[in-house]
Amino acid sequence: MANPRFDGVELFLQIVESGNLTEAAERLNLTRSAVGKGLARLEARLGTCLLQRSTRRQRLTEDGQAYYEHCLRALAELEAAESVLESGRQQPRGRLRVSVPLAFGHHYAAPALWALMDSYPELEIDLCFSDRMIDLVQEGFDIAVRIGPLPDTDRLSARRLGQQVMGLAASPAYLQRKGAIESIEDLAAHRGIAYRSNTAQRSRLVSPLILDDLQAVADAAIAGVGLAWLPSWLIAHYALRGQLQAVLPSYREQPAPIHVIWPTAAHMPAKTRCAIDALVAATPSCLAGS
Repeated sequence: MANPRFDGVELFLQIVESGNLTEAAERLNLTRSAVGKGLARLEARLGTCLLQRSTRRQRLTEDGQAYYEHCLRALAELEAAESVLESGRQQPRGRLRVSVPLAFGHHYAAPALWALMDSYPELEIDLCFSDRMIDLVQEGFDIAVRIGPLPDTDRLSARRLGQQVMGLAASPAYLQRKGAIESIEDLAAHRGIAYRSNTAQRSRLVSPLILDDLQAVADAAIAGVGLAWLPSWLIAHYALRGQLQAVLPSYREQPAPIHVIWPTAAHMPAKTRCAIDALVAATPSCLAGS
C-alpha cells in the first residue's frame, strides 16, 4: 500500500532539479497546473513553504533546502539497497546513462560500450556526447568520462584512465601554402582554430574561428583553415592518414588527467562496474603517459 507521506516527493525533486515548474511538468509528463497543485499539497501537508517563486526564478527556502537534502539522502539509501540486490546478479542489466566528451567518446568510449551490448543482451546504454561538465547526480547519469581536474567532492568516485596532452597541428597543404613553422615566434604569422573551452589556447594564436567541438576543430584543420590545438592522440590518428602534421612537437600544454567518474555509493551495480572496466581496457596505452 502506498505511503501518503511520500506523495509529492518525486515532483518536488523534479521541480528543484529542473529549475522551474514548466520544465518539471515536461519531464513528468504533466501539466504545469498539476505540478503547481502537487507542490501546494506537499507544502500544505508539511506546513511550510519549500520554494519562493516569481515569474522568472525560484529559490529554495531554508526549510525547502533542508527537505531537499533529506530527500536526496533517502534516495541514495534506496539506490544503495537496490545496488545490494543487483550486485548479486551475474549479468549486468538495466539502463546505463553515460556522458562522454565528444572526440574521446567517438574514438574510444563509444566502441567499448557498444561491445558490452553484445556481451550483455539485457544491458541498455543511453550515451550522451557532450563537452559540457554535467552534474551526474542532478542529471541522473551513472558514469561519465571527464578530461581535466576533478571537483573536490565526496559525492563522486573516480578511476584514472590516462592523461591527455594538447599540441599544435595543421594540414600538410596548409603548411605548404603558408610556410614551415620552426619557432614559437613564427606562430604570429599564422591563423588559428580555437576550441571554445580553452581560453589559454585562444590567447596564443589569432583565431578567427572558434568551435565548441574538438572533432570539428580537427576537421577544420584537416581542411586547411589554420593551426589547431588538438589532443596528441587525435593528431596521431590523422597523421597516420597523412591528413595532419604535428607542429613544434616540443611546444605542448601540461597533461590533463582523464577519469571515469560515478556517484559515490556503498555498492556498485554490476552494469556500472562492467562499463568502467570496459572503458579502462579501451583506453590505449599511449594515453597512459602521453
